[in-house]
Amino acid sequence: MLVDFNTLPETSKVWIYQANRSFSDQELEEIKSKVEVFLENWTAHGADLSAGYQIKYKRFIIFGLNQDINNASGCSVDASVRFIQQLEKEYNVDLLDKMNVSYKQGEFVAYKTLTEFRKMAKDKAVSKNTIVFNNLVTNIAEYNENWEVPASDSWHNRFLK
Repeated sequence: MLVDFNTLPETSKVWIYQANRSFSDQELEEIKSKVEVFLENWTAHGADLSAGYQIKYKRFIIFGLNQDINNASGCSVDASVRFIQQLEKEYNVDLLDKMNVSYKQGEFVAYKTLTEFRKMAKDKAVSKNTIVFNNLVTNIAEYNENWEVPASDSWHNRFLK
């Protein structure tokens, strides 16, 4: 069951899928339509899941699930991963690789491998004040407070000396 992401409780589970490139406006329209169809029909053991989504910066797909109504089962999580893998193939984009880092350069969102980001930190090309995206947040409260933060407030801090 598709709901407005902004109406989900703060305890709702989130999954963040980070693209290795920005989506075009046409791709975004197509992806929004596909995500809405998927979430409208997403179930766990036949029970509707109350879920919403956001797409941020033309590159992050965020799913939110109200676990107060129904929890995702292993099969429903697998279904969401298969859906994301389908988007990867269709749009020739990487959405599941967790070994990459996105960060802000002004209003632009940059994307680097973890190795490249480490090197940039060592070379002082990024700092503790660089805004990074902490895709390890697990619920909407953390997403709202700790997703888009200075590197000093995220796991990225370990690379900055």
